Amino acid sequence: METEELSQRLRALRRVTDEELRTQWDRSLPFADALFDRWERARSLGFADGVSIYDSACVFGEVEVGQSTWIGPYVILDGSGGGIRIGAHCSISSGVHLFTHDTVEWALSGGLRPRRTGRVSVGDCTYIGSQTVVIADVRIGDHCVVGANSFVNRDVEPRSVVAGSPIRVVGRVEGSGNDVRIVHCSPKDRMGP
Repeated sequence: METEELSQRLRALRRVTDEELRTQWDRSLPFADALFDRWERARSLGFADGVSIYDSACVFGEVEVGQSTWIGPYVILDGSGGGIRIGAHCSISSGVHLFTHDTVEWALSGGLRPRRTGRVSVGDCTYIGSQTVVIADVRIGDHCVVGANSFVNRDVEPRSVVAGSPIRVVGRVEGSGNDVRIVHCSPKDRMGP
């Protein structure tokens, strides 16, 4: 098959795929995210049953994901510095970055200091909002909410609602099942870094 013919076929497939998604789900996705099955990719990565992960998400190193977790587009799961464990029934929103290492001190020292590493864990039934960055050696508990655009540079206690850069506690999660609810703290009760 010639390059031009392949290119034409790919463009035609793109048009058909996009039309199907728009008709069925009222959405248009990048070609690879539209073309490849998110649940099949999760199975191929060894994740638990019911996990879905977009094709645009990057996975490095040791990453373990619990049952029925959703991993959105453009997520980075970089477990190459100590491993990542994400619990069951979590939502990891678009553009979230979980890092298990950084090279800040390595760069500042001219390569004399080692990179910093540490495991990242996310508990069950936890939501991490879009564009959040979680750094190495952080544990986020069960039933937590991390607000969008947050910088998670310390552990998050179970049932906490945190937000900001760096994060601060802005509420708590109460109840369970159908009776779960978020209770926001008053500004005077909010804990800083």
